[in-house]
Amino acid sequence: MKYSAYYIQESEGNFSASIAELDLIKPEQGFVQIQVSHSSLNYKDALSATGVKGVTRNYPFVPGIDAAGVVTDSASTLFAEGDAVIVTGYDLGMNTPGGFGEFITVPEGWIVKKPENLSALEAMSIGTAGITAAASVIKIMDSKPSSELPIMVTGATGGVGSVAVMILSKLGFNVSALTGKSEAKNFLTQLGATSIILREDYLNEPSKPMARPLFAGAVDTVGGSILSKLLSEIAPHGVVSCCGNVGGIEINTTVFPFILRGINLCGIDSAETPIEFKESLWKKFANEWKLDLSGSTKEVSKEQLGEEIQIILQGGQQGRVVLNHKE
Repeated sequence: MKYSAYYIQESEGNFSASIAELDLIKPEQGFVQIQVSHSSLNYKDALSATGVKGVTRNYPFVPGIDAAGVVTDSASTLFAEGDAVIVTGYDLGMNTPGGFGEFITVPEGWIVKKPENLSALEAMSIGTAGITAAASVIKIMDSKPSSELPIMVTGATGGVGSVAVMILSKLGFNVSALTGKSEAKNFLTQLGATSIILREDYLNEPSKPMARPLFAGAVDTVGGSILSKLLSEIAPHGVVSCCGNVGGIEINTTVFPFILRGINLCGIDSAETPIEFKESLWKKFANEWKLDLSGSTKEVSKEQLGEEIQIILQGGQQGRVVLNHKE
């Protein structure tokens, strides 16, 4: 049996994409085969699709670190044919063929049963980006932040940032959304942001070793100079959840925010999070953290992925992009 996939091939250091027909292989013991209805486009997928070897080692390859679908063949006692399931992170779409194909075969330990009151489209509108945002927010919530100051979200129009804005707003926080896109103000306001800060204006103000506390906490999706400045502006005992590096991998700071205000810088790695924690987050998204992402989600076909990959690499993605294999 064959299945269709968005397939990346390498020839003499050049990478190209096509829609290919691949052979479907029966799962080994402890593995589960899933027919994928929806996946989502993340920055890591774009890197894999353009040959960044730090993400994917060997080509040809099928990207897609997220997948939602139905079990079609199971060599596991945990899942049966017909189960609606979700897979996010671990090695999926990195070195294990991912959700940009109509079928995936993965270990049983990577799989979560989809909550009944979440559709596959809703689940992939959340995806790894939403799981990362949720994990980031939980770190901030654990610090019991003051309601007098807003929570900052950097890279707020991206996948992680946009979901983080929505969660924090739903929880009743004032949210300051930082973006490099002046045209995105209405979009961010609709997500629930109470103030919009333009990246250029923010970075134009000189950074100080210690600045007046402006934020009770922050979800930082970009790193680099923005994170460096942000650390000095966090209120005492606040938490900054760090989950991205599109703005740079280095930060320039002092010990002052940590030893004089007791702030915490928490790294978020949702890909390798224990499956039990992922299950708890999916239950939140299906119940008390239920979000309406329809206004910030764009559905695309496999044929449209190439264009969307270029948009995300150029920093132009707004909200979430979901691959619908039936499109």
